[in-house]
Amino acid sequence: MGAPREDAEWLEADGLGGFASGTAATLRTRRYHALLLTATTPPTGRVVLVNGVEVTARTQAGAFALSTQRYAPDVIHPDGWRRIEAFSPRPWPTWTFALPDGTRIVHEILVDPDACETVLRWRREAGTGACALEVRPLLSGRDYHGLHRENPGFDFTAAVRGPNVCWQPYRDLPPVSALTNGTYAHGPDWYRQFLYAAERARGLDDTEDLGSPGRFGFDLAEEPAVMVLRSGNDLAARAGAHAERLVAGERARRAAAPSPLALAAASYQVDRPGGRTLVAGFPWFTDWGRDTFIAMRGLLVAAGQLAPALAILSAWAGAVSEGMMPNRFPDRGETPDYNAVDASLWYVVAVHDVLSACEAAARPVPDAVADRLRGACEAILEGYCAGTRYRIGADADGLLRAGVPGVQLTWMDAKVGDRVVTPRIGKPVEIQALWINALHVAATRWSPRWAEAEARARAAFGRFVGPSGALHDVLDCDHRPGTADARLRPNQILAVGGLPVPVLTGAPARAVVDAVEGALLTPLGLRSLSPDDPAYVGRYRGDPGARDGAYHQGTVWPWLIGPFVDAWLRVRDRSEAAKAEARERFLPPLTAHLGEAGLGHVSEVADGDPPHRPGGCPFQAWSLGELIRVRRMLDLDP
Repeated sequence: MGAPREDAEWLEADGLGGFASGTAATLRTRRYHALLLTATTPPTGRVVLVNGVEVTARTQAGAFALSTQRYAPDVIHPDGWRRIEAFSPRPWPTWTFALPDGTRIVHEILVDPDACETVLRWRREAGTGACALEVRPLLSGRDYHGLHRENPGFDFTAAVRGPNVCWQPYRDLPPVSALTNGTYAHGPDWYRQFLYAAERARGLDDTEDLGSPGRFGFDLAEEPAVMVLRSGNDLAARAGAHAERLVAGERARRAAAPSPLALAAASYQVDRPGGRTLVAGFPWFTDWGRDTFIAMRGLLVAAGQLAPALAILSAWAGAVSEGMMPNRFPDRGETPDYNAVDASLWYVVAVHDVLSACEAAARPVPDAVADRLRGACEAILEGYCAGTRYRIGADADGLLRAGVPGVQLTWMDAKVGDRVVTPRIGKPVEIQALWINALHVAATRWSPRWAEAEARARAAFGRFVGPSGALHDVLDCDHRPGTADARLRPNQILAVGGLPVPVLTGAPARAVVDAVEGALLTPLGLRSLSPDDPAYVGRYRGDPGARDGAYHQGTVWPWLIGPFVDAWLRVRDRSEAAKAEARERFLPPLTAHLGEAGLGHVSEVADGDPPHRPGGCPFQAWSLGELIRVRRMLDLDP
């Protein structure tokens, strides 16, 4: 296989906010790579319980490592990666290891999508004679954002009850149970100074120590080795039978998925108290309002998953406060963050999309649910018309103003210390497109009383058109009438595509699409700032300050490919010739990207400069959702 593919990452989600993840080379490069990472308050309160395993196979030819670690300062040991003959992420992560004597061992990892359980299996596929396997779990018990160090409070005690071995390193965290068909030998030890290269590259703390209570022995010459790791109490089952039931069920579920993209999309659906939601991405995001409402249009609506879409929107309907939807639910149950001007408007758009899809499919929406969604949407518009937090409110010209110093309200929300990198105080262009669309939805779907406000905002929108035909990014900057930010950013594309109705049509719309295509389009999405701008940053890398400074100053965002392709098709009347050209131009790079970074998924961002190296979160909900939406626009299956 060559050198370890540290840039190729796999993900197995458990449907509760927890997951297992790692690299194709078995080498952990992030603090988030783990075999058992559990959400204690789904989908938040995530803790790492089992980070990884050390694995050794013993045959008549000797002992051979099947695992790989990196230790500080930069030492790779042991060399299990050298024996990887093949790897596939489907139907779940599967490795084939080739030993010098002809022995081949297949290793599989899969996660139960309805429980906090990870199944690890090893089987001998080729070879004869003795073949033993030794597996030593590596444990921590820490917040998933943190790192673990050797300490006297770590409890190595093992409770052995039949085929179950249970540990609880820290009393305030869930116990870890391992159900196996092997034999356990207690032997506490510390493994020190694991180095996580991806954390080092991000300018963060990058080393930790892990505790290993003991090791398991298996005889692969007799039967496959099975280890079921779970958060909680013992399982009253035989390891092999329990694993087989899960494997059979998962094989059938994954085979029945309409496509690999549809299967990947299911990873983001999670349960939280009070209903379903979507997490914004793995490994470090939970559920964010803006991300949820954008992502669900592709992950659920375009995929025909209307029941969960309605359930999610209904659950969020109760969160409206003073016309605002939360931008984020904190990890530890504190008061939600109401600090986004666009999240509420995206909610209205998402409601429209779901109701329209239900109507097209002749699927009636229960009256109680329909009333609940309408009530939330009209509460949003009423709150914005009356004025709400952070000077958000309809101005005299009908456009929506927003913003106060020190607070980032739009999706371009990076902050370095006390400095908001892209404050965009005033009247941001995409906020007006969303505002006009939300008013249009309400006027045409629920009450004509919103039509006048829509017409007034549409009439004022013409102020955004600049001399070149491109749109200003912000008007009335810092609430100073008559001022404009003319920087070329991608936000203007939402005035033409990506929303239920365009704000611009005809020649003005074509001018916007041409300007965005000429300066911002890359194979993986749209740049967040034109390369001609003095503030442009072409590489998204370095420590948190450097990365946040580049986040919306040139960095590419794949989610914007959806609004762009929609706009590109609209100005070409959605002709069959245009769709054919779009399929050839825009889809191949994104399809190729599914085989790098987060395997089967789409990354959060990429460098603005070629070769547009992917970065940020490797499994991003709205990025994948917009790829699915693009495929639907182009008459392809999701």
